[in-house]
Amino acid sequence: MAEGCMYCEAGDERRLELMTPIVDLKVSTLHFYREQSYPGRCVLVYHKHIQKLTDLEPEEYMAFFEDASKAAQKLTELYHPDKINYLILGDLCPHLHLHLVPKYQGGTDWGRMFQMMPEAHKILTAEEEAAEVLKIKRALEE
Repeated sequence: MAEGCMYCEAGDERRLELMTPIVDLKVSTLHFYREQSYPGRCVLVYHKHIQKLTDLEPEEYMAFFEDASKAAQKLTELYHPDKINYLILGDLCPHLHLHLVPKYQGGTDWGRMFQMMPEAHKILTAEEEAAEVLKIKRALEE
């Protein structure tokens, strides 16, 4: 755990404003990203405070990408995207996390890199978000 890291501190308001935890996987937690201009967008956060992929041992690396693959498979089954974009940044938040962004032909930014905070700003109601989180959680727990 790293002090001041929004992913390490359980009640961090910055993280809670952006996303809702869905489910713990093998070595990470899948979060539902509140801004849903890309339906099904999630963030996979590594459990330990690791800053970059190269900090992982080979077995940790494999487990993280097994979690990513499982999450992507379920998001594909649930949301039917034409493609999922994957992005690991870390400039502003140096904790290993992977954005999983379903993309749809004719949808927001098709053929271009997705926007972190797109112009559309599609924020779901609390009820809509809860339903989506539950749908994904149930699929991953099958």
